[in-house]
Amino acid sequence: MKSKYGIGGSSAEKELEAIKPMAHLIQPILEEEYNERIKKACLLMQAENASALYLNAGSSLVYFTGTHWHPSERMVGAILLKNGDLHYIAPNFERGTINDFMVIEGEIHCWEEHESPFALFKSILQSNGVKKGTVLIDEGTPFFIFEGINQVSESYHLKNAKPVISACRMVKSESEISIIQALMNITLEVQKAAARILKVGITAKEVTDFIHEAHKRYGVPSGSYFCIVLFGRDTSFPHGVKNPKPLDENDIVLVDTGCSLHDYISDITRTYVFGEATEYQRKIWNIEKAAQQVAFKTSQAGNTCSFIDVSVRSKIESYGLGPDYDLPGVPHRTGHGIGLDIHEYPYILKGNETLLRPGYCYSIEPMICVPDAFGIRLEDHVYITNDGPKWFTKPAYSIENPFGV
Repeated sequence: MKSKYGIGGSSAEKELEAIKPMAHLIQPILEEEYNERIKKACLLMQAENASALYLNAGSSLVYFTGTHWHPSERMVGAILLKNGDLHYIAPNFERGTINDFMVIEGEIHCWEEHESPFALFKSILQSNGVKKGTVLIDEGTPFFIFEGINQVSESYHLKNAKPVISACRMVKSESEISIIQALMNITLEVQKAAARILKVGITAKEVTDFIHEAHKRYGVPSGSYFCIVLFGRDTSFPHGVKNPKPLDENDIVLVDTGCSLHDYISDITRTYVFGEATEYQRKIWNIEKAAQQVAFKTSQAGNTCSFIDVSVRSKIESYGLGPDYDLPGVPHRTGHGIGLDIHEYPYILKGNETLLRPGYCYSIEPMICVPDAFGIRLEDHVYITNDGPKWFTKPAYSIENPFGV
């Protein structure tokens, strides 16, 4: 197929050669911001009448302390006291590594392999004057750690830390939005380049490999954070199939990808046709775009997440699709928050009465699936401001010309 509207006509080699690095211009989160996050958490802890907050290894530990540690079968985390003091807990043989990874300073408490980290947890609290009361536990904490803490903490009331952690993490700072914006810009350019290398017979793996390398060429060392490439009937399965088919003439193409740098993530989906769309495919694509626009217009501070999802479903149903999650229609929520995790609060979902606030960032992607035929997902993200929602990336233009070439 000859190049049309930026789809096809090029090669992976040519596209990779043309890429100029951009990621080196992105600035990471500074230490001062981590300290501000801790201060905010402490104020919220007081509102919850809590004396301490446990942060398990993972994204929330990174968010508040800048300390990276992959969760495992051993307890590693940090206890934040309501006065702002930070106490790390880790196996003794990891003391040096914790000290090396630590961004925000805190005392390191260690346990030997045969000792109980849960007894040490209790000891840290008691030695810092927390003899009883409410202790908040990061909801990302594995059950075995929660259970271990609970068994030795009869004088404490363990409670989900979501009201504190989500309240902090959902409101993105200017620095966070700046990082996400830069990564979205990169991924959108990668999406455009991926469309240009398409040809009959190309495999999903070839496109996935290209996208991974393209992200690296833009300066993201880890390449793609994830990548879904689907053609034809395979696009009717939101997250893919076991054995993706190669590309045929007139196939619907779905590409969902993103990258990660300085702990933040991009995530964009484009769906279009390689060749000529049928009238039905064009109709469904245009309904998807209309639904995306409804979600954008209702993304106003003070509205609920539920209101957006319900508004989208009402729009879909006005075209005879659905209702609810019935197919042809939208089988899942309208969107998800994004930040340190690819999916995080807030979730744009019917029944979620969370009120939107400036600083919230989330996807708008009410995918329409036509069983065993095709699926259309247009995914862009927004962030809420006092003046309304702002797109991170310009939405797709049409099914044949997704990038408005």
